[in-house]
Amino acid sequence: MSTKIALFEGKTIRRLWDAEEEQWYFSVTDVVGVLSESRDSLAYWRKLKERLKKEGSETVTKCHALKMRAADGKMRLTDCANTEIMLRIIQSVPSPNAEPFKLWLARVGHERIEEMHDPELGIKRALNTLRKKGYSDNWINQRLKSIEVRKLLTDEWEKRGVKQGTEFAMLTDEITLAWAGITTKQYKQLKGLKKENLRDNMTNLELVLNMLAETATTEISQKREPKTWDENRRVAREGGTVAGNARKEIESKTGKKAISSKKFDPKGPTLSDG
Repeated sequence: MSTKIALFEGKTIRRLWDAEEEQWYFSVTDVVGVLSESRDSLAYWRKLKERLKKEGSETVTKCHALKMRAADGKMRLTDCANTEIMLRIIQSVPSPNAEPFKLWLARVGHERIEEMHDPELGIKRALNTLRKKGYSDNWINQRLKSIEVRKLLTDEWEKRGVKQGTEFAMLTDEITLAWAGITTKQYKQLKGLKKENLRDNMTNLELVLNMLAETATTEISQKREPKTWDENRRVAREGGTVAGNARKEIESKTGKKAISSKKFDPKGPTLSDG
């Protein structure tokens, strides 16, 4: 678990990156201290914890005591929360400083409800977000297609009894290892990614190969109709191998590696196959 410092409106917020869980943990006392402008953020958090417990909130029990460097330079146990729990705590802080977060959460919630009624709105928002970040229209078209391909695959997995979450991730890992030669985690490490989406940092070629792997897996699964976990794993490997062979052929013809360490940089050139 690595330690980082994040700036929150000019204030220092301690945070830890958990590589296993792939998520940030933030110091609760730092965040509530900034929002409440309390001189004693620890005492403020203690009172807030008591109130949350009385209200029956599970938020407090989901905080983790992690060692962080204190003002005196010593490592001390500190209440920490991941992004989801931290946002829930922010909602409980009665302060004008917390209001912008509460308004943002309300807006995001409203948008998600709208998307439930009209999924096309979600696609349009995603498209606008990618353009604002600086992605090219060509890359965006490939990325949107990859989302469609992924959805067809996950629908097929659900039909075969594969459970969302861990099992989806394990099969995705099988596919990635078969076509890229590395696991999903190793792929993200190669590109220097943490919370960033791997597909959002793939070149056009990487996206195409990944889509080929997932499409092949879907087609083979529909043909074989696997009924057990081992059969689904075997299909995932075979689907990934189809794209793996294509990758090796491309690398042989071009003399270049298809797997790139490049990640998207909004200040740099658009992702390409170069």
